[in-house]
Amino acid sequence: MNKKKIINDPVYGFITIPSELVYDLIQHPYVQRLRYIKQLGMTHLVYPGALHTRFHHALGAMHLMSLAIETIKSKGQAISYEEEEAVMIAILLHDIGHGPFSHALEHTIVDGVSHEHITALLMNNLNREFDGKLTMALEIFNNRYPKTFLHQLVSGQLDIDRLDYLNRDSFFTGVSEGVISFDRIIKMLDVIDDQLVVEEKGIYSIEKFLIARRLMYWQVYLHKTVIAAEQMLVKILERAKELSFEGRNLFSSPCFSYFLKNSVSREEFRNDPRNLERFTKLDDNDIFTSIKVWADDEDLILSTLCKHLISRNLYKVEISNEPPPVEWINELADRVTDEFEVSDDETSYFVFTDTIKNNAYHVGDGSINILMKNGSIQDITKASDNSNLEALAKTVQKYILCYVKEIRDVN
Repeated sequence: MNKKKIINDPVYGFITIPSELVYDLIQHPYVQRLRYIKQLGMTHLVYPGALHTRFHHALGAMHLMSLAIETIKSKGQAISYEEEEAVMIAILLHDIGHGPFSHALEHTIVDGVSHEHITALLMNNLNREFDGKLTMALEIFNNRYPKTFLHQLVSGQLDIDRLDYLNRDSFFTGVSEGVISFDRIIKMLDVIDDQLVVEEKGIYSIEKFLIARRLMYWQVYLHKTVIAAEQMLVKILERAKELSFEGRNLFSSPCFSYFLKNSVSREEFRNDPRNLERFTKLDDNDIFTSIKVWADDEDLILSTLCKHLISRNLYKVEISNEPPPVEWINELADRVTDEFEVSDDETSYFVFTDTIKNNAYHVGDGSINILMKNGSIQDITKASDNSNLEALAKTVQKYILCYVKEIRDVN
């Protein structure tokens, strides 16, 4: 069978599958599942074009990795065929641990288990299944391989993951502020003393990359209507789990039902391999099919929230630099008890607060290093004459207040 296939990607054009092993991994159910998980959760309710998937992103990142390796090799860095294939596998598989709706439900379906941890477990499974052929890819992914720069390409502040998702997300949302010069950035990559660096003449492309990342967070990932939709999805799952724990048998697919009825922690994933297999059978379809059925459930809270989400009647979201006044929160809670037949404890499904954070760059945390013309290496914030980059290195925290729109005008 011919496994040297090409795929037509809407962002980059033709992508080549580089080896039989990579082809077999792409064909594996763990990777194929990503076709049914949207890259941006509920963002399509704001930007209708944002229906691209984790599968798109995995293939795009693999393609950009091939370009990055080609560039670094052309500058004299020795990278073997085995290392090249391994780092491409590491980036191809870097998101296989994502659950339905990507980040939106990351800590709701399972109990505080990150997608990175689940990814590592799934990669271990694949390595056993493929007779140890993924050992080097796992070492690179876990930062245990001697050539540190390979891990930096997979996971860092200027990694291939970010280059693809910024480029891809801006393409599918139509938000031009997120467009980055990914091709120029890749051409400017080099390796000095086993560390990934960017040649000085690429400094403006890096500045644009960091600014684009900040703007994409405020305009797309942390857009207040996206927050409203994803918070509503989270609250629906919280209510469904609460009812399931109380003994209700809610409509759901068998594997989804298991996660509704059980609190599955990191330890449970480690001790019972079936939990991992159950997780790999979940995608966006399981969740939304249930939500459509739950819209007619006898539970007022669950049915109300599900109807709201389906009809895009989302929470009203107020974003502020300071915590919202307690008096205003209490007044809204009183309005909820007047409008809906719920207890005081249950008002939190209809009015609640949270925080959001935006940090485009962490100084010292796998810094973006610039190779100056005189041979010295400087952090981007020191090498750049753009004073705005110092501000980008600060974490901006804002407060959000969410409440159902029915209580907005209740006197």
